[in-house]
Parts: sequence; structure tokens; C-alpha cells
Amino acid sequence: MRTLRANLSILNRSRRENMVRRTLLGFRISGFVFCLISFSVMAADKNQGWALDSYYRYKEFRYCLAVNVIGFVYSGLQTYDLTYFFTSGKHVMQLHLRRYFDFLMDQILTYLLVSASSSAAIRADDWESNWGKDKFPDMARASVALSFLAFLAFASSSLISGYTLCTLKSI
Repeated sequence: MRTLRANLSILNRSRRENMVRRTLLGFRISGFVFCLISFSVMAADKNQGWALDSYYRYKEFRYCLAVNVIGFVYSGLQTYDLTYFFTSGKHVMQLHLRRYFDFLMDQILTYLLVSASSSAAIRADDWESNWGKDKFPDMARASVALSFLAFLAFASSSLISGYTLCTLKSI
């Protein structure tokens, strides 16, 4: 009876770890897609509206664009690594401190995304209150909204990374 319980416990743990990996992959893909669309919309926000304004004239928009590019690259690499793990059972790079690195990077990028999104949202609102409704701040606002969605995906990934760090299981 004791070995049967141990086998069931191992099976349940394996199912739980697999579910956590799949959930993490979903959040990584979401972060990847939201960052991609956000920086694409922001980069396309050049010479728009009656003032022919552009995102690169405002440091808040450049900051938002840069953070979304970094988030896009990081989540793309993490997505590739998790996909490789699902197919081969191994990570692309075997790091001793992998769980710490994942948690730290998720925390840093989560903070950067919320910071960049907040500053860009304030700039877009300020622009519209000074100059009125226009296509330029509308596109910037759309990019900021997607950046906030990327923040939510990274925050969720960060929670899962924290869980894996605290349970001392390599995912």
C-alpha cells in the first residue's frame, strides 16, 4: 500500500509540473506576442496626425519601445527554451542557477514594462490634453495598452517562476 501511494504521489507531482510548464509556456507566448505588437504599433507611429509627430521625439515613447523590444527578445528565447524542453526533455542551456535567473529576469522585465507603460500613458494623455484628439496619441495609446497586457503576462510568468524557485523543482 505504501509503494502505491508513493507512485501516485510521483504521478501527481509529474502532472502538476507538466501543467505548470504548459501554463508558463502560455504566458511566455502571450508576453512575446503582446511585446511584438506593442513595439510594432509604437514604431509605426511616425509622421502621424496633423502635426506629423513621431514617437522618437518623446523619451517616454522611446523607453516604452525599448522595453518592449527587450521583453520580446527575452520572452522569445524563453519560449524557444520551453518548447525545446517539451520536445527533448532538456533545456537549451543547462544552468545551475536557472531558476534564480528566470525569476530575476521576470521580475526586472515586469517592473520595466509597468514603468515604461505608465510613463508612455501619461505622455499620450498629456499630448492629447494639450493638442486635442489625433491619430498620433491614439496609436501611442494602443501600444501602451498592449504593453500593459505584456506586463500582465510577465507578472504571471514571474509568479510561476517564483513558485518553481520556492518548490526547488527545475521547470
